[in-house]
Amino acid sequence: MPATTFIKAIHDAMFEEMKRDENVFILGEDVGILGGAFKATEGFLKEFGPERVIDTPISETLIVGAAIGAAILGMRPIAEMQFGDFISCAYDQIINNAATLRYRHGGKAQVPIVVRAPSGAGVHGGLFHSQNPESYFLPIPGLKIVTPATAYDAKGLLKASIRDNDPVLFFEHKYLYRRIQEELPEEDYIVPLGQAAIRREGTDMTFITYSAALYPSLTAAEKLKEEDGINVEVIDLRTLRPLDWETIFRSVRKTNKVLIIHEDRKTGGIGGEISARISEEIFDHLDGPILRVTSEDTHYAFSPPLEEFILPNVDKILSKARTLAAY
Repeated sequence: MPATTFIKAIHDAMFEEMKRDENVFILGEDVGILGGAFKATEGFLKEFGPERVIDTPISETLIVGAAIGAAILGMRPIAEMQFGDFISCAYDQIINNAATLRYRHGGKAQVPIVVRAPSGAGVHGGLFHSQNPESYFLPIPGLKIVTPATAYDAKGLLKASIRDNDPVLFFEHKYLYRRIQEELPEEDYIVPLGQAAIRREGTDMTFITYSAALYPSLTAAEKLKEEDGINVEVIDLRTLRPLDWETIFRSVRKTNKVLIIHEDRKTGGIGGEISARISEEIFDHLDGPILRVTSEDTHYAFSPPLEEFILPNVDKILSKARTLAAY
């Protein structure tokens, strides 16, 4: 059985869910005739027709607003942002309408939408095609935020998101689309939202990461074991809201040192919230400061060497980890 790429896993998850449930439909810019900017919906228009694969005007506000209306009436829309950067255009619809509706109606209404958002840098996309917008939405009750790092999770988490009765923001890192692949089960499966994964067992330090930052984290962990004898545990968060605090706290109690790694910027990124909660709730288990490796607090550059300077990488992780190990 051939390996499945990250983007094909997303394609297959949507295709299978549309086959399974006639209430699932897709709307977005160029999702129909073109098959999506990244070909995530290739072949969908022919299979499901224009009533379930809807090409929209270039208006993220319209896309999300229409999805919310359809969801209230019992449909399960998948709204595609062509690039995650432009999800900001639909910010009002997401936080003031989708996120609040169940609460406003005393639990008697729901908004089962999935907003797919290709995000992330490392592909030389420049200012408007490289951002990691997940932290914009972290404080908002009523939303779920999903950030897969593997093809298996991309498919299983997307299926779980489509079946969920709350609005889900599904951030897909573009760098992973055709670089990551694995053999996937033929049978139907989901990956539950809100459960982190231990990607590497360890005893001396915990790396907490998600999305594309998982891979330099794992590479750095192997180097630390080989070169320094430091045995690192690596947690892939998978879902940022809700966060799997149980897995995080259990690992910190075991290793006593924490390095948080993500591509989002340091200021306002989820690393700050995780650091604060660990300090507040299990401070006595720490044997050193909680450190972070993130993107620089600046705009993402188009220039490849400048973009590399801005982003987290293996060498930056190694440097911080060795500083922490020596503390």
